[in-house]
Amino acid sequence: MSNNFPHEIIFNGVYFSPLLIVFMMALMASLLTTAILNKLKISQFILHIPLGFLAIMTLYIVLIDTYFMKI
Repeated sequence: MSNNFPHEIIFNGVYFSPLLIVFMMALMASLLTTAILNKLKISQFILHIPLGFLAIMTLYIVLIDTYFMKI
């Protein structure tokens, strides 16, 4: 399997790891997801809210890594 994505991302001469970009994308997606869950009052069924947020964020990191950007 070939990986066409670069190993580093260059922004204004500063090299960033792709993991940082994936982490930021997953953070934004999980914040949006938890806001929607709070708005729909579905978050009341999550026993421990911070662990639920971490689980959602981990799920997004895995999905972004698998389907969008390989780390």
